[in-house]
Formats: sequence, structure tokens, C-alpha cells
Amino acid sequence: MNTDYATLFKALSDGNRLLILKLLIQGETCGCTLIDKLPITQPTLSYHLKILTEAGLTKAYKEGTWVKHHVDHDKIDLIIKYLVDLKNEETACNL
Repeated sequence: MNTDYATLFKALSDGNRLLILKLLIQGETCGCTLIDKLPITQPTLSYHLKILTEAGLTKAYKEGTWVKHHVDHDKIDLIIKYLVDLKNEETACNL
């Protein structure tokens, strides 16, 4: 699998998106629940959810008239692995 890490880190580079991930990591929910906990408008929330979903950090599915969002834990694990490998490369270079 060829992962575009730059896209992942770009998606993580916004404070609002980090807050959205922090809320979604607690469990799946719809945007109507998220908006009450965020200092942004609904269109801005939709924009940020789109960025997170396009990067693969979140997934969404329709349930009736609601769109439910949740974190893709595999993608989070991939980022963690990338950072650990990066740190290990630094350690290997210092030997």
C-alpha cells in the first residue's frame, strides 16, 4: 500500500481537525453532535470532515438522513508506525 504521508500530515495540521479527531476517537457520531462542541460553523465543520475523510483519517456512512463519522484506527496506527520508524532511523544514524 502506497500511503501519501504528506496528505495525512496536512490533514492533521489544523487545530480544528485535531479537535474533531479527538471528539471522534471517543466514538462515531454525526456532524450535528460535533457542531455543539466546536467553535466553528456547520459549513466549516463539513469542510474539515471532508478533508479528514479524503485523507482517510475518518470514514463516513449514511444512516437514514444522518451521516455518521468515525476515526479509521488503522490509519492512525499507520501514522504512529511511520513516526516510530522515523525515530528509529534517527537512532540508527547516530550509531
